[in-house]
Amino acid sequence: MGKLWDFHGGVHPPERKQQTTRNPICGAGIPDRLIVPLQQHIGASAKCLVAPGAQVDKGQPIASAQGELSVAVHAPTSGRVLAIEAHPVPHPSGLEDWCVVIEPDGEERWATLAPCADFRAMDAAALLERIRGAGISGLGGAGFPTAIKLNSAGNGPLTTLIINGAECEPYITADQMLMQERADEVVTGAEILASILQPQQCLIAVEDNKPLAIEALKRAANKTAVEIVPIPTKYPSGGEKQLIEILTGLQVPSGGIPADIGVICQNVGTAAAAYRAVCLGEPLISRVTTVAGEALQRPGNFEVLLGTPLSHLLTQAGIDHERLHRLILGGPMMGFATDNAATPVTKTTNCIIAATAAELPDPPPAQPCIRCGMCEQVCPMELLPQQLFWFSRSRQNDEAEALDLFDCIECGACTYVCPSAIPLVQYYRGTKGEILQHRAEQLKADQARMRFEARQARLAQEQADKEARRQARKEAAASAAHPDASGARKAASRADAVQAALARAQTKQKAQSLQKKQTESPQDVVALEKNLTRTRAKLERMEADLQDARQTDPARAAKLEEAIDSNRSRLRAAEKALQTARNLRMSDTDDGREEALKK
Repeated sequence: MGKLWDFHGGVHPPERKQQTTRNPICGAGIPDRLIVPLQQHIGASAKCLVAPGAQVDKGQPIASAQGELSVAVHAPTSGRVLAIEAHPVPHPSGLEDWCVVIEPDGEERWATLAPCADFRAMDAAALLERIRGAGISGLGGAGFPTAIKLNSAGNGPLTTLIINGAECEPYITADQMLMQERADEVVTGAEILASILQPQQCLIAVEDNKPLAIEALKRAANKTAVEIVPIPTKYPSGGEKQLIEILTGLQVPSGGIPADIGVICQNVGTAAAAYRAVCLGEPLISRVTTVAGEALQRPGNFEVLLGTPLSHLLTQAGIDHERLHRLILGGPMMGFATDNAATPVTKTTNCIIAATAAELPDPPPAQPCIRCGMCEQVCPMELLPQQLFWFSRSRQNDEAEALDLFDCIECGACTYVCPSAIPLVQYYRGTKGEILQHRAEQLKADQARMRFEARQARLAQEQADKEARRQARKEAAASAAHPDASGARKAASRADAVQAALARAQTKQKAQSLQKKQTESPQDVVALEKNLTRTRAKLERMEADLQDARQTDPARAAKLEEAIDSNRSRLRAAEKALQTARNLRMSDTDDGREEALKK
């Protein structure tokens, strides 16, 4: 690997990783109860396949994927299904979801597995089906179904497969220890993913504060096409978009996905899970989870069965309840606090922190914003956190969305540096939720309107058919009374009916087309106007940064000039698209007026 790039902003919080890297990964044991959620991923909940009282084997499917964007769920061990019930799951609000409760029998009796001696003898479709059948979703982020993500690369040429081993957030060392102890699994998993995607290059990126993991991976990757790339330590370099920019110099477009620029990212844990699914035939039923914090006597990394309650895991790590101040799921930057130790470990649970009051004290009360601009300086997405905060606080959701609110990755860097202790990310999350809820309600209303209009059209058609039958009976009676003239009248009536039907169809088609354009076009124009505003604002920010960079950082200035040229091209394209939409809208309106005048 040659040149590395840098991303805007970022912070360097205390790492606090040493307390969980002293000992190797150890097993967490089997709890008395396993609480296995049916939804441990982004997308639709899996469909339950078992009933209370059923006996299950380890690795047996207990829920199947429901639709494209869904993931199967398997029994983490052998035992008996006690219940299928709502139970608290990992979520900031502590919400409940449907779970399969299993009582382990201690036998660890495996279901029938189908290992593969040589994955290179399998084609891409067969490899992909194994990954899908194993219920693998992303182990390093939000849990996006891996098979769907791999399929998204089919939309264009793929240049780079990135295996993300950056693990930049404080405390978390699950990926670090996985790479250090099971480097062969990670590298083989990367080769399997590369065999499916056929990229031009396959890179495993690791922050340079993990020298033992880097050395282990280099030994495992010897004589393979997989390249190990150490990158500078900075938070959030493990963010998907930030890592892509570090390795390629490319930015994922706003609202786009990495596949749009020929890149696919997968976590090192996901790669290892792909190895176990393909080569060993094992589904995803466990993961490595970091259990850290000064309220623990034995912090470390544990191989944990999915569905294990947090309480069991904390007991294994030697929890001191008297010293425990706060329990955090995830890291200190992007995680969330929970007070329910019955919550189960899921496919996305990478860390649990049992912190003391001195270790992670409660934040001080928020003070008014002093407009220092530090949040903007550290934002890795080059957003305007201060303006987003004002719009979010005042419920100006459209304005917040126009400033690329949904590009926020919720890394927490802005909150970390805020001298006023404003919980900025909480505001952004709340506003995103309100916008998504409004969209869902609008979609529901649109569907109800469409059903109503379809019903009205059906009733009108039934009435027209009824009238046609009445007219036919009338004509039949007239023909019987005057048989000589019936033939001519029937032919004329049939011709008139055909012409009338054609005229009605043409009128209806024009009206529907005009109505569709008149209702959709304004929405398209509004969306394009917002896109133009965002693009212009971003270009202005970059040009202002360029003036400062020319005086203080010539290297950054050169990169900014390249980025500005690219953004100018996007601005011209946005202006052209908006003008085209406006012209089309005016043309449609004029056509509608002409039709009305003709009638």
